[in-house]
Parts: sequence; structure tokens; C-alpha cells
Amino acid sequence: MDSIISKKQRFQLTNKGKDRLILAICSLCIFLFLYTACAKLMDHGRFLNGLYNVEVIGRFAFYISWLVPLAEILIAILLIIPRTLKLGLYSFLGLMILFTVYILSVLLWASKLPCHCGGVIEKLSWTQHVWFNLTFIALSVCALRLLKTKD
Repeated sequence: MDSIISKKQRFQLTNKGKDRLILAICSLCIFLFLYTACAKLMDHGRFLNGLYNVEVIGRFAFYISWLVPLAEILIAILLIIPRTLKLGLYSFLGLMILFTVYILSVLLWASKLPCHCGGVIEKLSWTQHVWFNLTFIALSVCALRLLKTKD
């Protein structure tokens, strides 16, 4: 009886469970990047004008307006292909960290607070946007950890 009470049960996912959770997280990441990339490309003029209004990056607005959605699409493709899944997750994580740093720097130093993320994400307040990004950062870190712990 003592051995039953003293042993702690630890929650462990099977490899199949880990695969399902990784797939769910990657699906969310793919959807997010494809959705925002399409929104930016479909209304490219507005996205470009929004970038021109950002003091620090305004002179690079044309290049950034194409580079960001193309990077989002490329990362989504990396997340779809099993062989490049890990690279896709690291790329997703890096870009989300970059977006979050950008948002925080705009909050700290910009006189205007432009948002040109695309779609309904633009409706978020800046605080909500930071939390949204942090949630996706945490999800991608979780998926990377799950990949690392698979047998």
C-alpha cells in the first residue's frame, strides 16, 4: 500500500499523442501565416502605405511589403513538409519573436501606432496583439520541445 501512495503518477504523452499535438500546433501556425500573408498580398497597397508610415523602416517599406508575406508563405510550406517541420517551427518562432519585438518597440518609441498585420488581427489592441504573439511563441516552443522528447 505504501508504494502505491508514494509513487507519483506523471502525465506522459505517447508518441502518437505528441504527433497529434505537434500537428495541431503546426496547423494553427500554418493557418495564421497563410491568413496574414494572403491579407497582406490581397491589400498590398494598404500594407505598403502602412509600412511607409513607420519611421524606422519606412525607407525599406517596398522590400518589407513583399518579404514579410513571402516569408510567411515559405514558413507555412516548411511546416507542411515533414522533413522540414523542425526548421519551419524554428523559423516560425524567430519571425514571431521579431514581430513581437517590433510591436514592443513601436509601443515604446513610435509617435503613431500603425498596425498592418492583415485581416482580423488588426482589430486587436496592442496589448492583445502582444499576448496573441506570445501565445503563438509558447505554442511553437511547446511543439519544438515535443519534437525533442519523441522516442
